[in-house]
Amino acid sequence: MNYRVIKENNLFLLTDEQGDITSEHSYGLGLYKNDTRYLSKLNVKINHQKPILLHSDGSENYMSTILSTNPHQEEEGHLILWRESVEIERKRFIYDDVLYETIKTKNYYPKPVSFELSIEVDVDFNDMFIVRGFQTGKVGNRTGQKVEDQSLVFQYEGADGINRATNIHWDAEAKSVNETGEVTFQVGLQHEEERSITLMIVPLENGETRDDILPVEEALQRLRVSYKEWAAGLTKVETDYEPLQRLVDRGLSDLRVLLNDTGYGKFPVAGLPWFGVPFGRDSLIAALQMIAFQPQVAKGTLFTMASEQGTKVDPWRDEQPGKIMHEIRYGELANTNQIPFTPYYGTIDATPLFLVLLTEYVKWTGDFGTFRKLSDNVKSALKWIDQYGDRDGDLFLEYHQESSKGIANQGWKDSGDSVVHRNGDYADTPIALVEVQGYVYQAKRGLAAIYEALEDHDTASRLKAEAKNLQERFEQEFWMEDLEFYAIALDRKKEKVGTITSNPGHVLYSEMMTGNRAEKVSQTLTGDSMFSGYGIRTMGKGEAGYNPMSYHDGSVWPHDNSMTLLGLSKLGLTAEAKKVMSGLIDASHHFEYDRLPELFCGYESTIGKAVKYPVACSPQAWAAGTPLVFVQSLLGLFPNSLQKEIHLHPILLNGMNTLTVQNIAIGEGVLSLSVVRNGDKVETTIMENTTGYNIVKEKQTV
Repeated sequence: MNYRVIKENNLFLLTDEQGDITSEHSYGLGLYKNDTRYLSKLNVKINHQKPILLHSDGSENYMSTILSTNPHQEEEGHLILWRESVEIERKRFIYDDVLYETIKTKNYYPKPVSFELSIEVDVDFNDMFIVRGFQTGKVGNRTGQKVEDQSLVFQYEGADGINRATNIHWDAEAKSVNETGEVTFQVGLQHEEERSITLMIVPLENGETRDDILPVEEALQRLRVSYKEWAAGLTKVETDYEPLQRLVDRGLSDLRVLLNDTGYGKFPVAGLPWFGVPFGRDSLIAALQMIAFQPQVAKGTLFTMASEQGTKVDPWRDEQPGKIMHEIRYGELANTNQIPFTPYYGTIDATPLFLVLLTEYVKWTGDFGTFRKLSDNVKSALKWIDQYGDRDGDLFLEYHQESSKGIANQGWKDSGDSVVHRNGDYADTPIALVEVQGYVYQAKRGLAAIYEALEDHDTASRLKAEAKNLQERFEQEFWMEDLEFYAIALDRKKEKVGTITSNPGHVLYSEMMTGNRAEKVSQTLTGDSMFSGYGIRTMGKGEAGYNPMSYHDGSVWPHDNSMTLLGLSKLGLTAEAKKVMSGLIDASHHFEYDRLPELFCGYESTIGKAVKYPVACSPQAWAAGTPLVFVQSLLGLFPNSLQKEIHLHPILLNGMNTLTVQNIAIGEGVLSLSVVRNGDKVETTIMENTTGYNIVKEKQTV
């Protein structure tokens, strides 16, 4: 990873490995809030020269530490500073919408040294879409900067009527301050003496002032406390299989930094650096992955999505009543309606996924109060599915782009080449995706069970009948008998798009497949064409569209695998589940900090290394959530608060002898258990069960 990123709630900092914000970097480095770049330059220099990088640590997400030293400096034979005399340590974190950076210098030269430490800053206030080169448009103007008491303020008048400012404050006396953005400190150090200077950088809007900025030590302490509180409320996992332990710990850490709260409870944003916003399917799937570890995140996600549910027909934003949003943006271009992301609704799967997450949340928690609060949203979502999602009355949800600046392919594989026939032709919209029909089936079945429990028998019967009709039509239209697999989609002419892809794997989770078709699908997904050794590919090797370097046509996406894993585990297809988990765990060794990336290339594992995809987000929510699904899948854990049951089907991976999982929140209690290998069997011990639910143990296997 050739960048460093830290985030807290709605503010994130993206720098190069040296900790600087430079203009020549391809990632659009900067300090961002509300899709606006509030810092476009940040360079630290010693005697006007760039330090030499020694070490750059981005493992903690909420704090990064960069260690560097001075180059050798002399002029006309006169020594200015001997090489590697001064250690320069930069530590930064974000708390309460303030970026804190402490620059500590320490003298290792045997004698006193004196040098200038300069900090170069600038702000362009660019909209993120402009930074990324996706869009140009009418924007505002810089209105100058001013030097105040130990601070430098950059100002901007936006085309959206928002006046923005960046206040850069420092806690030591500067030698000089230039309005163009250079702050210089004169530093003198005795042998082994050290000195620290702290910058506090604050984005501001519409004349906002901040008199409540905490001292750096107190801010860091509060941030650490918030992390401890987060960890205390999580399910605890311990295993002797270190690769899985590292992945789970990393995933939980990444998910914490990706949490936001816009006023409706905590929810995961999609990923960094570019998708730190509410994001329909990504936030919903990540919350689903987390449900065994922190179900309250699912609740926050549901209320956040419900708050932006569509209310009208608006082709510019691909909006219809009842539809759940795809993505919302807060920058200048969105605020002036130059892009349709306020929010944008061009997604076919977020609405049924909203209902799937709600039904799973109720199964895990028994929280009918939340269901009742969202009952109008549920009815609106169901009406959208039947009235707008199903465009032609054939029972299938189809998408078609209406917005001139929207997205053409509106499933999770949203690149332009992702839905392709076996002859290489791209499918024409409207397109009905296979996995979306599974989501609808799962949603309606799950809702029917909840309405039954609430004694609304008419609604329950109607939804059951609708799900049954959809299942019958699905099996008729999507199954390909010659390939013993499901088509990825039906195109505009209702012809099957027959390319072998990973999409049908999601349908396993819905339990929609009849007969032995689930077994056939799982065998194909873990067979030679689809399984790389490191995971299930998005498209089978040998297909016309297959490309292991592509975004969606042969790459491996961990979250895609995780959705299949939930189905494999639920259906008891343990051999296939173990194969998928083991492959992804092997792949993780090849990425920085044992972190599963958003995606990686689909080359065979026989080459000995998982190949990185060039611009994958990291950390990324549904990649971070994938190891949590491993734990749920190893336990075969599927609670049902409606029936007061907890279904368990424990397995262990090869090389794993123990798995202990404690404080799993189910209903109004917790479940703790351990799984231990004993010869050719695994034995499960229930350590604690305060749920009051009956535990249903399936057959246990190694």
